[in-house]
Amino acid sequence: MLTSRDLLRQYGKDRPEEDPDYIKHLESTPIEVFMTPLSKVVFCRPDESVRTVRSVMAKVGVKALPIMSKDGRVEGIVTSRDITDFGLEAKDKGGKESYLKDMAGRVGMMANASMAEPPVHMESALRALNTQLFVNVGTAKLPHPFKTSDGVAGNKRIHGAREYATDVELSEDAEFIWKGEAGTDNGTSTTMQPQPYAWAGVADGVGSWREYGVDPREFSRALMEGCRDALVKQIGNTQSTDTLPRPSDLLREAHETVKERDVVGSSTACVMLFDGRAHQINFSNLGDSGIIVLRHIDSSVAGVLKRDRVLKREEKKGSDLRVSFVSQQQLKSFNHPYQFGWLGKGNEEDSSNSFKSSDDLCTSSIHVRRGDIIIMATDGLFDNVDVDDITSVVQIWEMENGFVSGNDLAARERRWEKGITKGYKEGRSPDDLAMYLCELARKRSLRDDVDSPFAMLAKENDIMWSGGMPDDCTVIVAHVVGEPGGKK
Repeated sequence: MLTSRDLLRQYGKDRPEEDPDYIKHLESTPIEVFMTPLSKVVFCRPDESVRTVRSVMAKVGVKALPIMSKDGRVEGIVTSRDITDFGLEAKDKGGKESYLKDMAGRVGMMANASMAEPPVHMESALRALNTQLFVNVGTAKLPHPFKTSDGVAGNKRIHGAREYATDVELSEDAEFIWKGEAGTDNGTSTTMQPQPYAWAGVADGVGSWREYGVDPREFSRALMEGCRDALVKQIGNTQSTDTLPRPSDLLREAHETVKERDVVGSSTACVMLFDGRAHQINFSNLGDSGIIVLRHIDSSVAGVLKRDRVLKREEKKGSDLRVSFVSQQQLKSFNHPYQFGWLGKGNEEDSSNSFKSSDDLCTSSIHVRRGDIIIMATDGLFDNVDVDDITSVVQIWEMENGFVSGNDLAARERRWEKGITKGYKEGRSPDDLAMYLCELARKRSLRDDVDSPFAMLAKENDIMWSGGMPDDCTVIVAHVVGEPGGKK
């Protein structure tokens, strides 16, 4: 027995690529190679019911069966189409009049057609997908604890009894935040309304430039200023956001601007675009600054890390906050990250050989949802505070803001939907959370009895380093919510 399916199966089987003679070879092959031998043919009897025949077809996975009498004679063949037409009169099977009556009004669905009412358990998720998202953003910065206007002391002993540095102007880090706003004119005044998009970036200048008489703060600051200027130029006062400027384009233009201004130096950089209309963030990173995303997910696995020491769900005190994403560092070797850089006009070739460019950016997009907490920071945070500890700090922050009080998940959803990030008097804003993370990073960096993430990575590279890694630290916190503001 031979069917069209037998032929199609053979035509698609083990077909060698770019062999123009393959089809000719098949067409000259004897048909017995393709057919199903009689010993394997499944058949039905003339007196069997339609229900039985349909059941046999479904179980065997065929659309046609030969009909064989008890004396072994083939009486005919029945197909799935025969069964579909079973019981219909001739006038109902075709003809112009029948088609116009029964089919003309059924061809083509409306452009705005949608499925029926969703199941109850999906209503909340679908409603969230059809709404815009916004972010409440905060930032904080601390300089290297041993930093002075003359540079950095090598250790605590050299720094002496002086207070740890707090003047952010001493920091070689730089950052920018730009949140979209649009004006609403009510006839007498214009009210600025938050928009569902925002940009943020951090850059970490390389302190060793001081040895060559170069202020390492100038390059990182110029790079972030260049990103902001490029963003404002592309969007302008018209707030045209049909196409949102991408972080990679901002960094590319900013780097060119820095070179035109002849600002000597180098830095790492990370820039993020939050797009609340598409429910995603897009970021571009060069070096060891980066992003982590924390999310409420019902899982005992902390996102991509999957570490053995991640706390089990029952040890999380009822919180389902987990690490959903961690950006990867770009390193030439240990403690030598990729950098944007410039050696000055006349040294273009050396600059190209010594540093990376926007072509080397690690660029990615990540889906976000209400309640996500995005933390962007320089390596001063990630070198000293493990992501699990960052998660624990954020859990405390959420509890102080009433998101997990009494484990009332319904109340938490309502607050996310209304865009409330700070509710209780004792609650902390995203700025407060960012500062707490900076302070924790500094505290950990000054310890010598507990290995930091930096120390553990150093030992993996056969470098004996214990304790923390004092450094400048800049943190930007973005809390994803459903509305730009609301009442408690």
